[in-house]
Amino acid sequence: MNSIDQGFTVGDKTYTAHQVLTIAELGTSHAADPVKARELIHAAAESGADCIKFQMVYADEILHPRTGAVSLPGGAIKLYERFKRLEVDSQFFEEMKAFVESRGRLFLCTPFGLRSAREVQALQPQVLKIASPELNYTKLLREIASYQRPVFLSTGVSKLGDIEEALGILGAASIPVCLFHCVTSYPAPVTEYNLRILNSLASVFGLPVGLSDHSLDPELVPVLGVALGAGAIEKHFCLSRTDSGLDDPIALAPADFERMVQAIRHASTMDPAALIEAISQERGASLVQAVLGDGVKRLAPSEEAAYERTNRSLHALRDIQEGERISADMVAALRTEKLLRPGLPPSWETRIIGRRARTFIPAGEGIRFEDI
Repeated sequence: MNSIDQGFTVGDKTYTAHQVLTIAELGTSHAADPVKARELIHAAAESGADCIKFQMVYADEILHPRTGAVSLPGGAIKLYERFKRLEVDSQFFEEMKAFVESRGRLFLCTPFGLRSAREVQALQPQVLKIASPELNYTKLLREIASYQRPVFLSTGVSKLGDIEEALGILGAASIPVCLFHCVTSYPAPVTEYNLRILNSLASVFGLPVGLSDHSLDPELVPVLGVALGAGAIEKHFCLSRTDSGLDDPIALAPADFERMVQAIRHASTMDPAALIEAISQERGASLVQAVLGDGVKRLAPSEEAAYERTNRSLHALRDIQEGERISADMVAALRTEKLLRPGLPPSWETRIIGRRARTFIPAGEGIRFEDI
């Protein structure tokens, strides 16, 4: 079955490339300010978003305090400290969910660990989203699978085997999954999107597909994504690219988001081949073919250095002395980022608990095979 015909259902609606779900990713652009959050929700709804998405951030679920500065579109930022400032209580999200739904929009919120997953689940959302860096976080996948809710699974900075392992966990729970193709780079070059991966993922896994687009162009990747069968398109949303949110420099302001939605709606009415031909004439055949790519799932060039650093691995929460027996409270599956070394995959956690450290493992560093 071609991916363009594979729909996924959320609530009482089914989405395909002929009826595309448009997602405004607000992330943490609200800066923990409920007034700004409502302003963002209102603007996103007015711009045509079907779904409005947040991120539930607890810094300790994502990074170790020794992670240091991370280069983002807005400059080098001490990400752990920034995440700490963005933490809000669950009442904030209860209020935002109510406001989103009062506008007739679908509420979506990404958790990053077990605490946030349980708090998101308590909100009774219709669907859950797993971000690309958490695709290999096996403990989180099992937790979310237990909720028996539809899942959007983002597949940036991953290889085919990583996706297969994640789907092995989610599939065991027999929950509906939609795979989101993504390039985990900010901004993502349009020529690295390799959109034919959408058809490849749909064919290999027999699942519907969507697209999370981090490129700066409001139309090119989303519209070609529709031509390749994406039933959902996600873009970061902001009030202005000059705002101070972590992702605001690569997000779409309201006018551009509305332009994207209108382009998607028009594209969804067209024959895919005719749509690609029309875009080729408008934007150039060589550019379009570069964006479409060859359909082979691989790390995009801009993602290669981030593999095993942006996604999760096992890190020491405190100094672990040589010969000390490793207990569960000493270890967490965290993003490594730039300064620290990556460790073993999260799936190894139960295998290293109870083992003795062969060497001294400094707090924050990844726990490697040779360390146990």
